[in-house]
Amino acid sequence: QVQVVESGGGSVQAGGSLRLSCAASGNIICISSMGWYRQAPGKERELVAGITKEGKPSYAGSVKGRFTVSRDTAKNMMYLDMNSLEPEDTAVYYCGARCVLTYWGQGTQVTVSS
Repeated sequence: QVQVVESGGGSVQAGGSLRLSCAASGNIICISSMGWYRQAPGKERELVAGITKEGKPSYAGSVKGRFTVSRDTAKNMMYLDMNSLEPEDTAVYYCGARCVLTYWGQGTQVTVSS
């Protein structure tokens, strides 16, 4: 099994920045890819950014150019640097780690005010 814990959420004004962190533990060697997902009230959970074991990133169109995902395999960490935040980015952000199944963290709230 894999455990992941997110941190770094908060409240910022539009145009601001935040960095989210995800710490992975457990059967680390099993993790093939990781990703950041978000879920806004009344909406489905969506993939924001993903990164493979080899470090190849991918992004949803709505965040491309504003968000950067990175992974430190030596520390078993994944990060999401979010810049030029918009009110539409307000959501609970989840870290997901793929190891046959997808393991989820508890989520961290990001609130962007206009």
